[in-house]
Amino acid sequence: MSSASIKLRHLNALKTVEVDPLTNSFYLNGQRNGLKDYPVASPVCGTVYGTILNYKEDLTAIEEQLHQKPYAAPPNAPILYIKPANTINFHGAPIPMPKGVSTLEVGASLGVVIGKKAIAIKEEDAFSYIAGYTIVNDVSIPHDSIFRPAVPYKARDGFCAIGPWIIDAKNIMDPNSFTIKVYINNELQLEKNTSTLVRPIARLLEEITEFMTLDVGDLLLVGIPTASPKVHVGDQIRIDISEIGSLENYMMDEEEGCFL
Repeated sequence: MSSASIKLRHLNALKTVEVDPLTNSFYLNGQRNGLKDYPVASPVCGTVYGTILNYKEDLTAIEEQLHQKPYAAPPNAPILYIKPANTINFHGAPIPMPKGVSTLEVGASLGVVIGKKAIAIKEEDAFSYIAGYTIVNDVSIPHDSIFRPAVPYKARDGFCAIGPWIIDAKNIMDPNSFTIKVYINNELQLEKNTSTLVRPIARLLEEITEFMTLDVGDLLLVGIPTASPKVHVGDQIRIDISEIGSLENYMMDEEEGCFL
């Protein structure tokens, strides 16, 4: 059991509960509850920052491309982008397939929630600025851009599912060894581990806060794998991260209705 912050949709406020990441259930008023009985909203209220090209094996796989023009070298700093408010989605909700698009890419990531304002912090102090951890599905329309994530491909409505809760940082021994698994229709399609991050969590926070402030409630995605699984209308998506739980969503044609 771990303590966590959860936002129940009927209350629309964060609530502290005990959760069981293995069964994706939580305890409220002394009773065990499933997420189908208590639908949840996104537990994050701040700005969401994504990071790409932060897995060593992904950089190795595209090494030749990285040495071509116009960049001619691997990135020497974190490559960041923002997932705006319209993209925020939550556990159990549909992800809309835009009109004219037939395939989307799943972007499974560990999300680091900032617990206090972070300005020019040092790597050795970085973990004291973390409130907790959650799961994120940073959805994209497949595209070829390596260095510059394009807004039309990554900022569509409902393209950033977050949840189902934020596990308190005090419950996590080593977030640099999390196993991340992506299942499509209950079949394992991708497995990553945060031990292979180019910039581990503390170093990433140090390098980012050298030039920008991270505020309380902001969410930092530590890395989106390249060559991630593709999904189509009707597919069921589940992202598991050890010690945190499971984030589940399904694909729906956007013309079938309102999503959020």
